[in-house]
Amino acid sequence: MLLPAAVAFCAVAGAAAQDSEPAVEHGFTLETIARVPAARELAVAPNGDLLVGTSRGDVDIVADAEGTPHAASVFVHLDEAPAAGVALGAGSLYVGTQFGVWRIPYEAGRQSVRGTPEKIVNVRPGGSRGHRTTSVAIEGNRLFYSVGSSCNACEESDATRAKVFDAALNGRDPHPIALGIRNAIALAANPATGAVWAGVAGQDELEGGHPYEIFDPVTAHVSPADYGWPECYENHRTLHAGHDCSTAVESRVVFPAYETPIGAVFYPLRPSGKYAFPAAFEGGAFVTLHGSWHQPPVPPRVVFVPMRGDEPVTPVNWADPDAQWREFVNGFQRPDGSRLARPTGVAVGPEGSLFVSDDASGAIYRIRPVR
Repeated sequence: MLLPAAVAFCAVAGAAAQDSEPAVEHGFTLETIARVPAARELAVAPNGDLLVGTSRGDVDIVADAEGTPHAASVFVHLDEAPAAGVALGAGSLYVGTQFGVWRIPYEAGRQSVRGTPEKIVNVRPGGSRGHRTTSVAIEGNRLFYSVGSSCNACEESDATRAKVFDAALNGRDPHPIALGIRNAIALAANPATGAVWAGVAGQDELEGGHPYEIFDPVTAHVSPADYGWPECYENHRTLHAGHDCSTAVESRVVFPAYETPIGAVFYPLRPSGKYAFPAAFEGGAFVTLHGSWHQPPVPPRVVFVPMRGDEPVTPVNWADPDAQWREFVNGFQRPDGSRLARPTGVAVGPEGSLFVSDDASGAIYRIRPVR
């Protein structure tokens, strides 16, 4: 059951009241703690500071997001907008931009970068057409990054497109681990298993309600895993008769068509923070669904997928893309189809809070259980 969220606006963040607010699952509160224009993906530092990628060239920081949040400020600017993807690891902030992945020195507690950003990966040498965001994830001593396609459905000439890559933390020796994956925006490492998952936006112009959007552990398959785009989708369905889709990956989790997953995070097992979620959420995945431009517009929402390791509690049902997940936050879309907000990034803080960003209103939401 969803109830209207209790929204507390943090004065230092300069937030303004909205005409309505999102709604969060019963037993939780939601508050807006900051405003970051065009906010995209999120990363939380061990001290509770929140790094926010954007559709601009900036990565912003909300200091003390787990405590008394400060107003957002620019942590680093890169001249390759969008700087949407962010991940922390090995003493560095990794940022995915339109044309690369950057490694930036990071010191906990600092509000701006000290040192020189280093571009360690180049992507999209063929230009900026099509999908322009680069998502990043860190798992162990490896860097993972994804690059979306240049088109809706085509044979790519750019070798970096429609793939997920695995590389060393310095960007060297990259190799594709997922192919034919149209727009894998939502990369997330499962801390319980070490698997790296991707939420993928499928192609348009198929029959109504297809293809389903997918969420799948790209590292759980023999590398490189072939997801079949543009010819194959869902459970070995083919775009053109006669094409062999029998070896294409079948995803473990699906969402309805046009939902557009942007961010994902796995809630930790046995969290110990003061704002830890109930046990039913441990090990599960939160996914932000951005909604669609299709008519009627598919509403944005944040959903929860119960998991056991890297297996969803409810197996995929190709006749029902609503079977594996439930809404955790909704109310982003008005009855007339217009949006007051569209969720993008999602992250878990060291004290257990869930953070969600929104690129329409610029709100940064903090969600905690009612005590």
